[in-house]
Amino acid sequence: MATNTNHNESQDIKDELEMYRRIFNSIENGAIVTDGEGYITDFNEPYGKFLNIDPEDQIGKHCTDVVENSRMHIVAKTGKAELYHSHLIMGKNLIVQRIPIKKDGNVIAVYGQVIFKDVKDMVKLVKRLSLLESKVKEYEEELITLRSTRYTFDSIVGVSDAITSLKREALKAAANSFPVLITGESGTGKELFAQAIHHASLRRIYPLVQINCSAIPRELIESEIFGYVKGAFTGASSAGKPGKFELADHGTIFLDEIGDMPLEMQPKLLRVLEEKEFSRVGGTSVIRSDFRLITATNQNLQEMVPEKRFRLDLFYRLNVIPLHIPPLRERRDDIMPLAKHLLKKLTEEANLPEVLINPEVEDALKNRDWPGNVRELQNVIERTLSSLEGDVIYIRDLPFYLHRKPYEIESDQGASTDTNRLSLRSVHGEAEKNAILHTLNTTGNNKKKAADILGIHRTLLYKKMRKYRIPLSYKEDSPPL
Repeated sequence: MATNTNHNESQDIKDELEMYRRIFNSIENGAIVTDGEGYITDFNEPYGKFLNIDPEDQIGKHCTDVVENSRMHIVAKTGKAELYHSHLIMGKNLIVQRIPIKKDGNVIAVYGQVIFKDVKDMVKLVKRLSLLESKVKEYEEELITLRSTRYTFDSIVGVSDAITSLKREALKAAANSFPVLITGESGTGKELFAQAIHHASLRRIYPLVQINCSAIPRELIESEIFGYVKGAFTGASSAGKPGKFELADHGTIFLDEIGDMPLEMQPKLLRVLEEKEFSRVGGTSVIRSDFRLITATNQNLQEMVPEKRFRLDLFYRLNVIPLHIPPLRERRDDIMPLAKHLLKKLTEEANLPEVLINPEVEDALKNRDWPGNVRELQNVIERTLSSLEGDVIYIRDLPFYLHRKPYEIESDQGASTDTNRLSLRSVHGEAEKNAILHTLNTTGNNKKKAADILGIHRTLLYKKMRKYRIPLSYKEDSPPL
């Protein structure tokens, strides 16, 4: 019984030594081992091929008799490793390393290995690594640039008390990670504020992931927000897809038009906000994400709660830091600074000379109520600049509905122009209705094009058409006055 045990142990040792021998002979650029006196105990096959000698015949010989300029015996005496040293053999500069192997503080062997068969190979590698390092730095800078937002607080133009106070509140919000709810009419600049908050926060080097809740079909919004695993549903990518919350890890997620979030999705969103964890659609593994949430809407979420269109608990969770952007008509001091800023930006982008604004035009812009807010103002500036001849904007250069003063506009029923008999609201309504009718007529009743020209969202256009009882199939041969 003891004999069999000894035999098995002996066989195991032989198998282990055979494995080490195979590993040693697989070291591509050559390897050698000497004892503490410099006599060779192991010499691998690649090294033999390189020196054109038989590896087996070198065993027992002194390293200096086999390898030109060998220093294995010196390392055995000093006990100090020599790493990445140049070694001249057969007229070639090799890069080698010599490592002493110690036991109880004494050198019992030295391991030597050729790292590069030619020093030129090392130089190439160093150059390549240097190039790769430069590229990594360049890509890091590019990634930060790509992840950075287009807008900062410097991009928010305005001198009114309302906008100045709002910027202060938003800057305070950037210093923490609490949820922010930005409200305001369409075109007031909610996305601009969201980006500015992210850019001013410590999360700015991480992504700002944006999603418009009204632009995604109800059946796809869950997979878009949370992602999905392979084969989760028909048409799903074979590799699966990460969701917006997953991509926003360490960064910010901006949910625009949050009022259009489907009711059935709201409790799932609430859970993610509270737990900061979720699963992909069709998946079981839990994913954690450290994100900051910013939401925006042009709807009154509080009024939607009694109508069962928005959950009260979700509203409270989102409304930790409320920021309301007043419409442009309530901060008329900002109209001209905004107009001049937009004009300067557009002329610089188009490489045009400076364009001035006539005082009469300033009056017309200031007197406009701007139902489309800053987006509508930008649309007016762009349209005016696109057809401008000269370097001064006159009243005739503005879109038709801004040519005349409000009190000069007559209603379709031929109402009197007596200003004592007209309210500001009715004058504004008639001007707005005429603008919509004219634009629908010129676009062939194309709602999308009409909304773009008017500088408002298509949803808002439909609301205004219902308000002014304009048929959805409206068509007229000539534009209204």
